[in-house]
Amino acid sequence: MVMFKVSRVTTSPIDGQKPGTSGLRKKMETVKVFKQQNYLHNFVQSSFNALSPEKIRGMTLVVSGDGRYFSKDAIQIIIKMAAANGVRCVWVGQNGMLSTPAVSAVIRERVGKDGKKASGAFILTASHNPGGPNEDFGIKYNMENGGPAPEAITDKIYENTKSIKEYIIAEDLPDVDISAIGITTFTGPEGQFDVEVFDSASDYVKLMKSVFDFQSIRKLLSSPKFSFCYDALHGVGGAYAKSIFVEELGAKESSLLNCVPKEDFGGGHPDPNLTYAKELVARMGLGKSDAKDEPPEFGAASDGDADRNMILGKKFFVTPSDSVAIIAANAVEAIPYFSSGLKGVARSMPTSAALDVVAKHLNLKFFEVPTGWKFFGNLMDAGLCSICGEESFGTGSDHIREKDGIWAVLAWLSILAYKNKENLGGEKLVTVEEIVRKHWATYGRHYYTRYDYENVDAGAAKELMAYLVKLQSSLTEVNKIIKGIRSDVSNVTKADEFEYKDPVDSSISKHQGIRYMFEDGSRLVFRLSGTGSEGATIRVYIEQYEKDSSKTGRDSQEALAPLVEVALKLSKMQEFSGRSAPTVIT
Repeated sequence: MVMFKVSRVTTSPIDGQKPGTSGLRKKMETVKVFKQQNYLHNFVQSSFNALSPEKIRGMTLVVSGDGRYFSKDAIQIIIKMAAANGVRCVWVGQNGMLSTPAVSAVIRERVGKDGKKASGAFILTASHNPGGPNEDFGIKYNMENGGPAPEAITDKIYENTKSIKEYIIAEDLPDVDISAIGITTFTGPEGQFDVEVFDSASDYVKLMKSVFDFQSIRKLLSSPKFSFCYDALHGVGGAYAKSIFVEELGAKESSLLNCVPKEDFGGGHPDPNLTYAKELVARMGLGKSDAKDEPPEFGAASDGDADRNMILGKKFFVTPSDSVAIIAANAVEAIPYFSSGLKGVARSMPTSAALDVVAKHLNLKFFEVPTGWKFFGNLMDAGLCSICGEESFGTGSDHIREKDGIWAVLAWLSILAYKNKENLGGEKLVTVEEIVRKHWATYGRHYYTRYDYENVDAGAAKELMAYLVKLQSSLTEVNKIIKGIRSDVSNVTKADEFEYKDPVDSSISKHQGIRYMFEDGSRLVFRLSGTGSEGATIRVYIEQYEKDSSKTGRDSQEALAPLVEVALKLSKMQEFSGRSAPTVIT
């Protein structure tokens, strides 16, 4: 048994280690940042220091991620620091790979050889951002409920990074072979320390089988009339795709696209949207040129760490805001996990109000929260929320405490299986598009788009936001400006900067986005994003509500054109950002 010693290494604070909504992320020339002396060490030690010594001593800790460049090096560093800080056991997914939702599932469900569960995790991911030597890397800490650390902890971590003087590490601990399943045992000053490498997929697959009716999905996938395509964008979702879709559900292996995880995501941008998931979009008949073959009936993608998702029908895009509303509307009938009813539903503030209408119709508790999955986690832990979603391609439920891309894909397959259960031998299956259009006919349609202006000068972005807040002091003046831009847009009746008081712990989150609400139920929202790694990202959310079922089939761009013009001119977007067009339109 290998013995190790504990060393205390002198260090000093490094600027810019404030975690965003999903941890600390930097460009990899910033991995050059992460590789710079003590950068990762400082953040990890600051995280340990934010927890009580009693919590760390003897704990089981999960350390894994989406497999991006620098992950394997980072895992070895964190193992050495965990040993020195008194952690009893570190669990690592084979090859250092676990999707973010799988980490949450492992914390909540997995029991170790000693009968204990994990009580926290370091997740190595920059989510939907690119990977590679000159791209992004990230790290975040998750708590014993399986969810991201709350602001009280991330604030402590940040304060610690500003005053850190030393970190603790077992420098002589040999690197662990994380490619081989098994337990490696060491001995240190406080006794035994184990590193267990385990199969990345098994715990997550077991949980999915307890949530969904795999047999009914398998019947759908076996129908000659149904075709399917899943694109992992070379992210960690590929580590689960074969197990779930092929081995468990009987899909053809040819239905899997880009399902070999790569450190640089194959040179692509692993963000499941119409801009970056080009291959899937083309296959589904939504590309600029006609598809070579008949598009599949159903297509889906997930991002780098497999917590985000995109849902497509044949030549048809389902907005994330519609997706969560449709899942909620059909969950009790189509998904066994929800058969006894929904506790409540929630959405992030920028997400369209499609879910609100479903909640009202079904008499469900409803919550509007700031962007950041930890806010949903609080509601779920209190038994107030079953299904939730974000417009940024994040959907999930209380089976774990993270958004879950593959869960969303299985939810849609469950709805399709339910709608077609009496129809698999018929002439034509109920399609994704038909499900969405029927939903609009029942609940109305929220025409919705998001404009992203990425890597804008941070100072200019803040000036734009300050200008929009100042404008809100006079709605008369706002409406006068709007009428000067478009006379066919209704009046603003309310404008504010969104502030959230958590109904569970009474914590208050301020400055969560700037809202303009219109008389006809439409909305404009402006927000600075915390998930990028450099500069600032300005997000503009434009939403037009249409109750008249005869008008829910309009082209989205046409329906939104007046509000888009108002949003860009009211905010003086080009003047402040220097951009004549957004980086991404969703």
